[in-house]
Amino acid sequence: MWIFTSKSFISIVQKPGDTDQLTVRGRIEGDIEQIFPDAKVEANKGTDYKYRAMVPRAAVAQALYDQVMDVDYPNFKSTVKEPKRHSGYMGTWSAMYGVQDR
Repeated sequence: MWIFTSKSFISIVQKPGDTDQLTVRGRIEGDIEQIFPDAKVEANKGTDYKYRAMVPRAAVAQALYDQVMDVDYPNFKSTVKEPKRHSGYMGTWSAMYGVQDR
């Protein structure tokens, strides 16, 4: 699962054998902590995502719930203030616009 917020992009997966924990991955330093401030983040483990943390499944569910409850904007793109992040998000927006049913 990919999650985009105004200040973070994370990927959430379940690794084999982990049922109560999820692996939260990030590409930009600090993105995981934006959503999981108490996470023990490891870096440079030789994988495509530079940052990762194991987070209890219930904590992931609560954090995502909290993110949804905090939505107060009519347009997501306008909330992304960091230029590099905004550019990356627009690339994703454009790619998905390209596959939209016409």
